Amino acid sequence: MSGNDGKPSFWYSLKAVLWSFVGLRRKSDFDKDGVKLNPFHVIVAGLLAAAVFIGILVTVVKLVVS
Repeated sequence: MSGNDGKPSFWYSLKAVLWSFVGLRRKSDFDKDGVKLNPFHVIVAGLLAAAVFIGILVTVVKLVVS
């Protein structure tokens, strides 16, 4: 057993959001998402992932331009 007991975790939501950013997701994981994902966790994970992505893009652009 995973020890999760069906409670939604932030790490599971973050993993789902990151795989969504890449565009790869197994159907079995996608089917579990309706039950296991907490909408608040998904929003926070999405904002966090977007901020990190934008930070990486800004850093790469600054390195290339300089």
